[in-house]
Amino acid sequence: MGKQGRGLEVKPIEDLQPSFTLMSSNISLTSAGIGLSNAAPNGDITQKGYEKKRGKLLAPYIPQIQGVDPSLQIDNRIQASTQAVLPGSKHNKSRAANTRDERFRSDLHTEAVQAALAKYKERKMPMPSKRRSVLVQSSVEACTPPDTSSASEDEGSLRRQGRLATSTPYQGHGHPAVEHWFNRVIQGSSTSSSASSTSSHPGGRSVTTTNTTAHAALNANAAATALADLMAHTQLGVPVNSRVSSKIQQLLNTLKRPKRPPLREFFVDDFEELLDVMQPDPNQPKPEGQHMSPLEGEPLGVVTNWPPSLSAALQRWGTTQPKSPCLTALDNAGKPVYTLTYGKLWTRSQKLAYTLLNKLSTRNEPLLMPGDRVALVFPNNDPVMFMVAFYGCLLAELVPVPIEVPLTRKDAGSQQIGFLLGSCGVTLALTTDACQKGLPKAQTGEVATFKGWPRLLWFVTDGKHVVKPPKDWHPPIREASNDIAYIEYKTSKEGSTMGITVSNSAMLAHCHALTQACGYTESETITNVLDFKREAGLWHGVLTSVMNRMHVISIPYSLMKVNPLSWIQKVHSYKARVAVVKSRDMHWSLLAQRDQRDISLSSLRMLIVADGANPWSISSCDAFLNVFQARGLRPEVICPCASSSEAMTVAIRRPPEMGVPPPGKAVLSMGGLSHSVIRVDTEEKLSVLTVQDVGQVMPGALVCVVRVEGTPYLCQTDEVGEICISSGTTGVAYYGLPGMTKNIFETIPVTSSRVPIGDKPFTRTSLLGFVGPDSLMFVVGKMDGLMVVSGRRHNADDVVATALAVEPMKFVYRGR
Repeated sequence: MGKQGRGLEVKPIEDLQPSFTLMSSNISLTSAGIGLSNAAPNGDITQKGYEKKRGKLLAPYIPQIQGVDPSLQIDNRIQASTQAVLPGSKHNKSRAANTRDERFRSDLHTEAVQAALAKYKERKMPMPSKRRSVLVQSSVEACTPPDTSSASEDEGSLRRQGRLATSTPYQGHGHPAVEHWFNRVIQGSSTSSSASSTSSHPGGRSVTTTNTTAHAALNANAAATALADLMAHTQLGVPVNSRVSSKIQQLLNTLKRPKRPPLREFFVDDFEELLDVMQPDPNQPKPEGQHMSPLEGEPLGVVTNWPPSLSAALQRWGTTQPKSPCLTALDNAGKPVYTLTYGKLWTRSQKLAYTLLNKLSTRNEPLLMPGDRVALVFPNNDPVMFMVAFYGCLLAELVPVPIEVPLTRKDAGSQQIGFLLGSCGVTLALTTDACQKGLPKAQTGEVATFKGWPRLLWFVTDGKHVVKPPKDWHPPIREASNDIAYIEYKTSKEGSTMGITVSNSAMLAHCHALTQACGYTESETITNVLDFKREAGLWHGVLTSVMNRMHVISIPYSLMKVNPLSWIQKVHSYKARVAVVKSRDMHWSLLAQRDQRDISLSSLRMLIVADGANPWSISSCDAFLNVFQARGLRPEVICPCASSSEAMTVAIRRPPEMGVPPPGKAVLSMGGLSHSVIRVDTEEKLSVLTVQDVGQVMPGALVCVVRVEGTPYLCQTDEVGEICISSGTTGVAYYGLPGMTKNIFETIPVTSSRVPIGDKPFTRTSLLGFVGPDSLMFVVGKMDGLMVVSGRRHNADDVVATALAVEPMKFVYRGR
């Protein structure tokens, strides 16, 4: 190799890949400079060097050439690690930068390029894409020659493809715009090449190119590199186009591929195994008994001089027994802070009713009309103000909607409550002065609007805010009708909140049925540990108690946290006849009973366990009886009951003086229960569930058990199903949800021959159970806790029952 014409090999610029379609118009530039790096200054090439160079260049495109060393048939891309050696001939410096000397023309390289074009012509050129990246727009424009065609982009690309197939080596000077673009490519390549040479040079010295021969060589090598790189990408199937480089196209194709396999591919094997398990087991137990008949409770007795409505009962006791105690509230220390008499309850409820109907107005129009819904927002430690507000709404013929006090503006539970208030059209909320001060405030000082809540007006029901009615005003006292009396909220297992409407007639009938089932009498004392705003705490501690002029001792939940024995102490001090608790309260009292010795439970004639339907409540009942039987507690006093928000009280164990059969227990096989079949087992086995009865059906009710899924067929006598009840004591509907109302409150059970058992609709209780001996009801779970695993049914309550069955006093601790 001559000293004056040392070869120049340049690192390719991967980003600068001009379109092959536009390269065809400048093919003579490529062919003229391919062999420049090995050409001698005078153009003389020996025959041996000629053949060697010819075979090396044509090897990638004509691999079938005979006599060529296979090692020479390699990709002709110029490697990035090759060092750049610059020509230093003074003769070359005298040439202009844009001079294209004929001595750099080479028929050998022209032949190589034409062979590559002929081979590429056989392939189908992919249509150019119009996709364009914004991030690389400037770099692509800098490296893409201008389109000289006046046609559209699509037409121009097709026209350029047509020219590609018929192009001939360029013989003269190119278009000025194309020439300018090609010089920009040369300058960019030269800059990149200089940078790479500097980094790879041992001395770290920068090498600059000033010779026009180097520019021409760089020009030719860059074009040849782009041509070879373009063909390599085309062979790989990568779309090539005048707007987007192959690197960008590869990136787009990568982004189109999903990052992970479809979800079903992860579970293909498990799903196949599940299909095998889902096949019915021929040895699984099946029900064998006869189809059951609906079970009817005892008739609802006729009581002489029974009030026609709850408002009429309040009026009677408020005027005839004004000093009789109605409700006693306790503070967090267990001391009574206020005792509400029936006279005070009557007068204060009258004041609130008159104020709500006559003193609240907007634009000279009453804010509330009879039938409107009103929210009751009262804390759990203020039962007196809640009772006044509830009966004040009843006297004004407004519909109270008791809810929980919102904790924060964005509380998830309060958002669902807000949805309920919005669907009920609530515009006014009643609360106490202390509760309102604790609510979050806006910058204006008013109560902030909670997330998901409608815009509400807040009214404080304390004495200074209500007005005494004139002497000639009296609240309307009517007989119980089918109008809505109140709305009780319920939260489903999905987290949604629904409002269950209870009519005045159903409220009165439920009080009547509870009075008969529990044997309530006037002036009895009842201790209530439950929430007085809903369910059993409301039914026994606020409604039925007023109907029978009973005295309620309300135990706040905050006091139970401090002193779990507080309710037992109040039973002892007030000689309470009835106590309404949950199994958790009995369990907590066991942990603290050593601290209190001088207590007696002999006054109790009925200990109502509100959650007695839970299978695990029997362990708490048995443990409580074992400890407190020595302190006057009789075994027959414990009365578990079954209830739901929709059906209210379904069944309750009667007190012993009513001549009912003794309580029963059932030891059932867990394997049979998982197939909804009742199989009696022995307690020695570990795979058994011991449940207690929840007593007899409520008076005046008709109960049946239907299958859980599909058509509500009557179950067989040894089959577990959902308990349904037909009675005038249940809820009426889900407010504003007619579809769900029809499914839950208007069920028509049918026999095996699809014949309806009657024309009266039944209400689904969401309780899973069966009817046992002596017409006793047994509950083994709830629909909300039902879990189906491999075709077998389990219940979430069974997990709790299993944990508590292993000596709960030793292994299961409070709060865990």
